[in-house]
Amino acid sequence: MNDTALKNLLFRLADDELITGHRNSEWTGVAPILEEDIALSSIAQDEIGHAQAYYTLLADLGAGEPDAFAFLRDASRFVNAQLCELPTGDWAFAVARQYLYDAAESVRLAALSRSNYAPLAQLARKLSGEEKYHLLHGKTWINHLGRGTDESRARLQAALESAFSYALGLFETPADEAELTAANIQLPEAELRRQWLTVVAPVLDGAGLTVPAGRAVEGGRCGEHTEHLAKLLDDMQLVFRSDPEAEW
Repeated sequence: MNDTALKNLLFRLADDELITGHRNSEWTGVAPILEEDIALSSIAQDEIGHAQAYYTLLADLGAGEPDAFAFLRDASRFVNAQLCELPTGDWAFAVARQYLYDAAESVRLAALSRSNYAPLAQLARKLSGEEKYHLLHGKTWINHLGRGTDESRARLQAALESAFSYALGLFETPADEAELTAANIQLPEAELRRQWLTVVAPVLDGAGLTVPAGRAVEGGRCGEHTEHLAKLLDDMQLVFRSDPEAEW
């Protein structure tokens, strides 16, 4: 296998983390309680750090420099799932998105920890140690809102209905999947999605929530995005693009 499929995988992993991290950072200073200001800021920092680690693997493969990946690509060149770029919304949506995303990431990292590409397997094992706390945070809030008041449960259920089809898009099958699976670099996306559902469904059910129905919203892996990503990138890339040669 040539390294193109591997690079594409690393871009998907990194872009998901970078964009999700940016969205979580938007809660800094405006979360419902001070503890969550700190928690979401910490999770955002972890996710952006994970993106940096994946981009560094890409740099090691000769693909370019991490800062250029993050700050000098336009929206059509990003391959994150559309779930990651959706606007922040209310706290219920933040909880729903983060739990669904973190459950998917936990399943994916567990599989990648057995990858035949040793640098990725080693990184996945390291990141799994941080990710378990993200997943615990999300699960705690799913239970808190789902088992809280009628209003909190209804708002969380509505948020899940809004986010779930986009979350299924995390498992969009890439064109080069056969190469990755043949080389034992990653499991098929359909298998990862099956494992994810076995994690998510009991947690939602236990919190008095219903697993939404719906078809996956896809396209992000092919560079097809909502209008929200371009606006996010305008904000995120503004300072770097003002002087790409500066040393900050």
